[in-house]
Amino acid sequence: MAADTTPTHSLRDANILVPPAALVVLVVSLLLHVEGWILVVPAVFLGAAVLSAVHHAEVVAHKVGEPYGSLVLAVAVTVIEVGLIVTLMLSGGEDTSVLARDTVFAAVMITVNGIMGLSLFLASLRHHTAVFNAEGTGAALATVGTLAVLCLVFPSFTTSAPEAEYSGSQLGFAAIASLVLYVLFVLTQTVRHRDFFLPAARPSEDGDVKTEEHAEPPSTTTTWVSLGMLLASLVAVVGLAKVESPAIEGAVSDLGFPQAVVGVVIALLVLLPETIAAAKSARRDRTQISLNLAMGSAMASIGLTIPTLALATIWLDTPLRLGLGSTQIVLLAITLLVGVLTVVPGRATRLTGTVHLVLLAAFLFLSVQP
Repeated sequence: MAADTTPTHSLRDANILVPPAALVVLVVSLLLHVEGWILVVPAVFLGAAVLSAVHHAEVVAHKVGEPYGSLVLAVAVTVIEVGLIVTLMLSGGEDTSVLARDTVFAAVMITVNGIMGLSLFLASLRHHTAVFNAEGTGAALATVGTLAVLCLVFPSFTTSAPEAEYSGSQLGFAAIASLVLYVLFVLTQTVRHRDFFLPAARPSEDGDVKTEEHAEPPSTTTTWVSLGMLLASLVAVVGLAKVESPAIEGAVSDLGFPQAVVGVVIALLVLLPETIAAAKSARRDRTQISLNLAMGSAMASIGLTIPTLALATIWLDTPLRLGLGSTQIVLLAITLLVGVLTVVPGRATRLTGTVHLVLLAAFLFLSVQP
C-alpha cells in the first residue's frame, strides 16, 4: 500500500506548488520582458499550470457535485479570458478591433466542435455509444446558438453602424439579452431542472440500470485550498499565454498567416484545462459532464464576454467589430445544424464525434488559409 500512496502524495504536492510557482514566473516574465529562447521557461510553466488547473477543478467539482462543478471551471476560465481580451484591446492597434470577435468565435468552435466532438468520440470508444441527456444538452445548444447569432451574426447585417459594428443602443440590447439568457440558463441548470444536466444512466446488458460508485468527497478545507489553487492556475495560464503572445504573433507574421490566428491560438491555450477535464470525464463514461463543460464554456464565452466588453467600450478607444465574415457564418450555421442532429437522439457514436472534429479542423484550416 505504501508504494501506491507515495506517487499520490507527490502528485498532490506538485499540484499545490505549481500554481504559486507559475505566478512567480509570470511576474518575473512581465518585469523582465523576457524574449527569445528564455520564453521556453514560461511555456513549460504554462503547461504545468494547465494540468494543475484540471486537477483542482476536479477536486472542487467532486465536492460541490454536478452541474455546479462544470460551472466552476467554465465561469472561472471565461472571466479571466475576458480580462485578457480587455488587456490586449487596451494596448491598441488596428487588429484589436476584431480581437474579441475572433476570440469568442474561436471559443465557440473549439467548445462545440472540439471539446464536444472529442468527448463523444472518447466516450463511444468503450461502449460504442455515448449516452447523455438530450433535454439539458439541447437547451444548452439552443442558448449557445441564440447568443452566437445575436452577438456575432446580426452585426454583419445591421445598417446603423459601419463595418460589422453594432450601434451603441444595439450593443446595449445585445449585452442585456446575453446576460439575461446566461443567468436564466444557470438557474435552469442548477435549480429548476438540475436533473437534465446530470449524467444519464446506462442500462446494462441484463436491462438493469448501472449505478456509479463514488469516492468520498474531499474535506471543506481541501476544497477551499483547491479553489484558490484553481484560480491561481487560471490566472497563470492566461497571464503566461499573454507573455507568449508576442512570440505567437511573430510566428504568425513570419508564416504569413492572418492575425486572426493569434486569437485562435490564445483561445486554444485558455480552453486547454476544460478540454483535458472534459476528455477525462468522457473516458470515465460521464459524457454529460463533458458536454456541460463544452456548452457551459461556449455560453459563458459569449454571455459574459459581450456584456463586459459593452461596458468596457465606455473607456476603450478601439472600435468593437463583432460581425463575422461569410465563411465564419457558414461554419457557425453548419456547426449548429450538426449539433442539433447530435443532441436530439440523446446518444452518439464515434462517427458523430468525428464529424464535429472535422468541423473544428475545417475552422482551424480556414483560419490559416481564409
